[in-house]
Amino acid sequence: METNRLEAFSDGVLAIIITIMVLEMKIPHGTEPNMAALEPVLPVFLSYVLSFLYVGIYWNNHHHLFKACPKTSAGIMWANLNLLFWLSLFPFVTGWMGENQFTRIPSALYGAVLLITAISYYILQRLVIKETGRDSKLATSIGNDWKGKASPILYAIGIGLSFLQPWMGGALYVAVALMWLIPDRRLERAMPDHA
Repeated sequence: METNRLEAFSDGVLAIIITIMVLEMKIPHGTEPNMAALEPVLPVFLSYVLSFLYVGIYWNNHHHLFKACPKTSAGIMWANLNLLFWLSLFPFVTGWMGENQFTRIPSALYGAVLLITAISYYILQRLVIKETGRDSKLATSIGNDWKGKASPILYAIGIGLSFLQPWMGGALYVAVALMWLIPDRRLERAMPDHA
């Protein structure tokens, strides 16, 4: 089976996730000239920005992964649903962390969702590589995937740090997102229409 339906479904779910996250942000009351009305919603906004970056990173990598995959299998479809399930928890953990101003338990749970989402993407990526072949251009392009291997370790450290100092866990989550924002051309090179 071709990947078009899977990609379209995934794009729709990710768009809904982003929509739910932004709708969770409440409009501030007041019009103080010194921006005091924005202070209570600042943690919610910052957690939204971080989660938006993560959803965008997953969407981008998911797009490139499936452009390099000519067909899908039942295993890939279930692994994709698993990934989408964990991504669908982003609005909940984003809102909880922001509403509670980055306290210990919400920050640790946010990190746990990041960790399980990263593991889910890794599983999906391995199944796609299996489908395309271990010697495929995709497998060669991904290589040893140091960012993919470092991210879960950093999330686990961030979860632990969240129990000690939540801002330290949050800083590590931001650092991982920034690491993934650096353009990664490996998957682009594996796409069939790449010159």
